[in-house]
Amino acid sequence: MNLIEDLQWRGLIADCTDLAGLGQRLAAGPVTLYCGFDPTGDSLHVGHLMGQLMLRRFQLAGHRPVALAGGATGMIGDPSGRSAERNLLTREQLTHNIERIKRQLTRLIDFEAVPNPALLVDNAEWTAPVSFLDFLRDIGKYFSVNMMVAKDSVRSRMEGEGGISYTEFSYMLLQAFDFYHLRETNTCELQIGGSDQYGNITAGTDLIRKKLGLGAWGLTFPLITKSDGTKFGKTASGAVWLDPEKTSPYRFYQFFINTEDSMVVEYLKKFTLLSREEIEPLAAEHARNPGARVAQRALAREVTALVHGPEALQAAVKASEILFGGTIEGVSEEVFHDVVGEAPTRALDNTRLEGAGAPIVDLVVHAGLAQSKGQARKDIEAGGIYLNNIRVGEVARMVTTADLLFGSFILLRKGKRTYAVLKV
Repeated sequence: MNLIEDLQWRGLIADCTDLAGLGQRLAAGPVTLYCGFDPTGDSLHVGHLMGQLMLRRFQLAGHRPVALAGGATGMIGDPSGRSAERNLLTREQLTHNIERIKRQLTRLIDFEAVPNPALLVDNAEWTAPVSFLDFLRDIGKYFSVNMMVAKDSVRSRMEGEGGISYTEFSYMLLQAFDFYHLRETNTCELQIGGSDQYGNITAGTDLIRKKLGLGAWGLTFPLITKSDGTKFGKTASGAVWLDPEKTSPYRFYQFFINTEDSMVVEYLKKFTLLSREEIEPLAAEHARNPGARVAQRALAREVTALVHGPEALQAAVKASEILFGGTIEGVSEEVFHDVVGEAPTRALDNTRLEGAGAPIVDLVVHAGLAQSKGQARKDIEAGGIYLNNIRVGEVARMVTTADLLFGSFILLRKGKRTYAVLKV
């Protein structure tokens, strides 16, 4: 398949200004394209992966990607997909956010590839020096208010209770100016973005045509949702971030492991670089035996390795195995802390483990895995209690400081997956 056919098979094309024309242009030779990422926070989240992966797909096909960090547009805030005005960030906040995001962008996009290295730009470089009057004269005169009001992102806000400020109303012009500038200075012919960006993108293609007399294309990909229509990348505890300090590689891995059966094949197509020949057998195996979760494990492995690297993936897999009864031998303290974060934790006075130690029956009750000592004894006799993932064979077993993991923890398990941690 050529690139357009592959994107269509993956379900990654929502709208295009001229798909047939773009396909012909891509076939004719390398194209420079860009995708923008506004630094409204100090980390991107999994919802932003689509744009990065799209740039990577184009790069692997021989084209040159440009990742744009919105130092200028980030000061305004994009109204697309929002029902309320954003809080304006300070320059210091934006500078901090951009530096953090730049490091994340280098994970998925190759800035040293030969012969098509990616380029990282900040639109504040060309926007900040332009005066307000010059911007109105040179850019604003090419836009009619009628056209701007007709855009979905603006119209939906105007129909809402809060309306839209002139600040966010102007965002479209700034994004169009970015495309115009990159077309003129970097021969950038294509802008990509989420489907909610189509109005902003076509504003740019119109400006390029009117001001430069040149062609340009816009291509959008669908916004990803869960099966119930809710926003992708959100969990009960919040967003799933690309920054490992905000979302550990283990939790990131678990997010994809827990993908719904009905969505996992779609996510394999959209969130991995696996080929059709690699995905279709996974899809067939998933259809035969969804309980084995082969597709989910493949998805989690691929995305975690892309975002966090192979070492972080291995640590995440090891932590996951512990919570499924795997051995703790050889596990690093960092990996074990990921496990601890997933299980209910209770404090334990260290004096209880000194000398002869504490009866395992008492600790099972203290950890909340049994309501009484009698129940704890029955569970142990039935072979259902595990200490540090090793089955407890004797009701009289005493737990001492020698059983502590990393000098501070005891891991208890009842049955297959009911865990509790005692922290000394």
